[in-house]
Amino acid sequence: MLSFQKISLIMFFLMMASYGYAQEQTSFDFSLKLSAEDRFFFNQGLYEGQERNFLSLAVQPEYSIKWRNEKYLLKMNLFGRYDQFDARRTHADIRELYWRLADNSHELSIGVKQVFWGVTESAHIVNVINQIDIIESFDGEEKLGQPMVHYSYQTRAGTFEAFYMPYFRRPTYPGEPGRLRTPFVINDEMIAFESSKGTRRTDLAFRWSHYIGKFDFGISHFYGTSRQPLLNSLENFRPVFALVNQTGIDVQATTGPMLWKLEWIYNFNEIKDYAALAAGFEYTFGNIDGKGLDIGVLSEYLFDSRDELTLTSLQNDFFVGTRLGFNNTQDSQVLAGAILDVDHGTALVSVEASQRIKESWKIELEGRFFSNTSDDEFVYFIRRDSFLRLAISRYF
Repeated sequence: MLSFQKISLIMFFLMMASYGYAQEQTSFDFSLKLSAEDRFFFNQGLYEGQERNFLSLAVQPEYSIKWRNEKYLLKMNLFGRYDQFDARRTHADIRELYWRLADNSHELSIGVKQVFWGVTESAHIVNVINQIDIIESFDGEEKLGQPMVHYSYQTRAGTFEAFYMPYFRRPTYPGEPGRLRTPFVINDEMIAFESSKGTRRTDLAFRWSHYIGKFDFGISHFYGTSRQPLLNSLENFRPVFALVNQTGIDVQATTGPMLWKLEWIYNFNEIKDYAALAAGFEYTFGNIDGKGLDIGVLSEYLFDSRDELTLTSLQNDFFVGTRLGFNNTQDSQVLAGAILDVDHGTALVSVEASQRIKESWKIELEGRFFSNTSDDEFVYFIRRDSFLRLAISRYF
């Protein structure tokens, strides 16, 4: 059987061979991002061997080639990080590596891609195509590339999409020195799959998206190995990836400065069927005092019926936050908020800020702070892992 690396290598040579037949190249784009990062944890770790301060370097080259009036596209987006202490976080990934054909209302992509679905801020529960890059981001925003064949068809009745995914990306969890981990270091032998084919099982997904008046919406269905593991129990921390049928709905309504947002899923599986919901609003006060400052107020409710079987702690929670957009030449932005657990009082406070320095530099600040953590929630096992992350990036 072919591994993910072999599939990616074959795709690369096929795409480059395809490009060799192009006679009318229209554009070639290349960019490179180099980053230096420091993650500082305020407290000593709960578990033996954990470090407090992690320096790392990351590189992310990206290029694309379009020809025949952009009918054909080759795209590559690579990522690599070297971490000072955690060998598990020293890793590389093919975020995207695919060939695309766009012909009027039809579009076909073959290769490794990232696909995003969802509208809410605090959780993206309908976003099931890509595996989360667990060691790269705490909030799940960073995704691993997913090998796929992706076909979409645009009509007046909306956009219809189909996904064929022949390979499941096995996640990597933090190593012994790492933070934001369970009491036990999770290795490949501890990961279980409901399907006897493991990572080789084929997954399928379909989605219809459209807009009517002020409403933008999507209806999706995924059948295959879940990207979110369940736990056998809180004692042994063995992630189990079940076979699921998952139906999702995402809706966003725009009424002036107010955005109404909803994501809902129902997941059928042999371990425990469950439903999850994220719903709320964002109201933006634009151009305060005529100085270009935008202030957004956000509020969302989160529900998940899996209880202790999930690796998240978002069973019955509220999110409140604010987004600041300064609309200046430095593209200064701030997002701050808190997730509050209704049942146990656990709080997770988050702050994200970024600003460009001249044209080629960017500085990012991220803070995650745990408070009043309950021993009835998974987050209790990372209760000492409040941290501050500072990253400085250079763009070429």
